[in-house]
Amino acid sequence: MAKGRYLTIVAIVILFLLVLSIVLFNYRAYLLLSFIIMGLTMIPFFSRFEVRKISSREIVILAILAAIAAVSRVPFAPLPSVQPTSFVIIITGLVFGAESGFIVGAVAAIVSNIFLGQGPWTPWQMYAWGMIGMAAGLFRNTWWMKQMWGKLLFGFVWGYLFGWFMNLWIIVSAIENFTWEFFISIYVASIYFDLAHALSNVFFLLVFSSSWIRILQRFKRKYGLLPLETYMQ
Repeated sequence: MAKGRYLTIVAIVILFLLVLSIVLFNYRAYLLLSFIIMGLTMIPFFSRFEVRKISSREIVILAILAAIAAVSRVPFAPLPSVQPTSFVIIITGLVFGAESGFIVGAVAAIVSNIFLGQGPWTPWQMYAWGMIGMAAGLFRNTWWMKQMWGKLLFGFVWGYLFGWFMNLWIIVSAIENFTWEFFISIYVASIYFDLAHALSNVFFLLVFSSSWIRILQRFKRKYGLLPLETYMQ
């Protein structure tokens, strides 16, 4: 419960920082903001070293998952919004929890942009992908999320929510020239990309989610990784 409250507070603070960064700095400090987001999301994870022994394997597995999520985005770059990154982040949240899902999502965004290009969109992507992992972790023990259709619905919905949230950085950055026509045009223009993201999430979850969850659960049990909660299909 305390962890859930912390993550909720962190999510609100980061959203505030994202908007504030545009108003005060006009994107000049987006890399600094990216590292602040990483720090805020990792504090609770590393603070657990103070309360119990944590194997370095726990850090390694999350680093590997973040690397897979980041690198897997690169080959799909020619296909806008079609990538397995969201799938990896969702599976991380389902198996290892909301905290780990947030971390992997945030790190995957900034690492993948090393190859695809950093910019003022980076901290917004970190937040959006972090929220996908966090939401997957928070809902992982609900009855519907344990069903395949529930995971597919979750992936489809978040394909749109991710795109809708990313549209906000464009709108907020041009807030001085805001009109409802501009607002609607941005969201209409993103329909294809949001649908592509949603359908790609459904595809990867449908084809790979069961095997990935079994493998990561087996790895988790074998090495006793992050054992506070257990996701059961």
